[in-house]
Amino acid sequence: MNLIEQAKKQIDALLQRAYTAAADAGALPTGATLTGTVEIPKDVRNGDYAANHAMAAAKALHAAPRQIAQALVDHMDLSGSWFRAVEIAGPGFLNFRLGERWYGDVLAAVCAEGADYGKSDALHGQKIMVEFVSANPTGPMHMGNARGGVLGDALAEVLHCAGADVWREFYVNDAGNQIEKFAESIDARYRQLILGEDAVVFPEDGYHGEDIIELAKGFRAKEGDGWLDKPVAERHTAMAQYGLSVNLPKMKADLARYHIHYDEWFYESSLHNSGYVADTVAALEKLGYTYEKDGAVWLATSRILADKLLAAGKKPEDIEKLGLKDDVLRRANGFYTYFAADIAYHRNKFAVRGFDKVINIWGADHHGHVARLKGAMDALGLDGEHRLDIVLMQLVKLLQDGVEVRMSKRTGKAISLSDLLDEIPVDAARWFFNSKPESQMDFDLSLAVRQDSENPVYYVQYAHARICTMLANLAADGLTVPAPTEVDPALLADDTERALIKQLSALPEEIRIAARDYNPARIGAYCTELAGCFHRFYTACRIKGEAEALAKARLLLADCTRRVLENALAILGVSAPDRM
Repeated sequence: MNLIEQAKKQIDALLQRAYTAAADAGALPTGATLTGTVEIPKDVRNGDYAANHAMAAAKALHAAPRQIAQALVDHMDLSGSWFRAVEIAGPGFLNFRLGERWYGDVLAAVCAEGADYGKSDALHGQKIMVEFVSANPTGPMHMGNARGGVLGDALAEVLHCAGADVWREFYVNDAGNQIEKFAESIDARYRQLILGEDAVVFPEDGYHGEDIIELAKGFRAKEGDGWLDKPVAERHTAMAQYGLSVNLPKMKADLARYHIHYDEWFYESSLHNSGYVADTVAALEKLGYTYEKDGAVWLATSRILADKLLAAGKKPEDIEKLGLKDDVLRRANGFYTYFAADIAYHRNKFAVRGFDKVINIWGADHHGHVARLKGAMDALGLDGEHRLDIVLMQLVKLLQDGVEVRMSKRTGKAISLSDLLDEIPVDAARWFFNSKPESQMDFDLSLAVRQDSENPVYYVQYAHARICTMLANLAADGLTVPAPTEVDPALLADDTERALIKQLSALPEEIRIAARDYNPARIGAYCTELAGCFHRFYTACRIKGEAEALAKARLLLADCTRRVLENALAILGVSAPDRM
């Protein structure tokens, strides 16, 4: 239940009824429609909610905003509502103040909904895919994958909590040039192991990592030296399959350790083997968006994008300056490009599997690919402009004691996701990587392992553990959490108590906005503020030793905070410990 949204709707209804009453009494002109917005002021001294309806109606009612506001106040009946008072402020704002009933209803909603508190049906009926990480399976996952994993997983959970039918997917690039280069690299290392390093030239554009040497050793240990004289194509196929058989399970294990699980690992090779890539290129050809040049098949990307820009009102001369280019779909040698496969993959998402919306988490270096892929979807009649959304994330810089860290102390190699999780807790990694994707990120390893209030994840988890310890101690003394019906919310009148209840009420709204803006970082910020509200309440308001009625009311508030913290942390994939 989103009590903030409902409170705004109630204010709108109160104002509509007040206008009707004022118009019937002759205090305001009849026949107008009263509209406006309701917001939560930053300064609570200005009330709990502020409405601008009087100012918005000034032109239609041919009256000064404050005059309209006064008429509305004079004819407003707050009985039965969540509000105890309404006041006129400034040029004509109407400031509403909440009554005790609203605070009690927040606690009741938290208790009634339990683990579902915060969820809504705002996106009910929408089938959404979130594709994230999709790391090249030719090597270990790096820091960009670590960040993308959290952003994608948390976003998927936020969308789920907002009511969407969400599908998490990892796209495995197990075909194309990079896999051939992968096989060629393993093959070169394999032959060097047998013939000696000087006897085999390693390809300049091959994968030079130590992991390739380990794969070559593993292949040799399994198959022996008998592959040395087999045909190159046969060797490469076998070595690529062996490399993938080692790397993919490790990727799955690393991501599972990171608390990330997918509904599907979708293989690029399946698109080629089924003929779907060829079918997609044929579909574009039939629609008139391809042409042949130098033996290759090209997509008229520049024409597709130019037509979109012209339709959006751009001038031809401005479009010309963009230097739009076309893309090869099938090379002269008959092989399809990665872009062709990517178009087929996204066509499959929409046309075959029927997703209403597809969200991809990509590195910022892929920004030039966004418009091209959206354009291809538009050309296929799949409305890529509105159904395909790309979240671009910036790079990650690892710091320790203010110094950039590039190599793992344990392995001496570039830090991978696995190395990172050996250094810091998973909870800390997930918390810190859940940040706004458009900002370059400095990840402070020293801060992530600190066990004090300077570490935000520790600060939030400590609030939950503190509540659990307090509840256990009070239960041992015979004081258990009461039902909301046993509590008088009017007793929770301290400023810290009211602020804490307001923060509890905000989770459903934070989830709604986070889903709308594709910004799960809001949930981390919410947790931090909720923990702060609780710590201030804990300092200001005693439970043990107070009168029974007040103690029970505060005990219920503390337990509701525990529940909401647990719900919010679960969205981020972060644990809520009982003790620390």
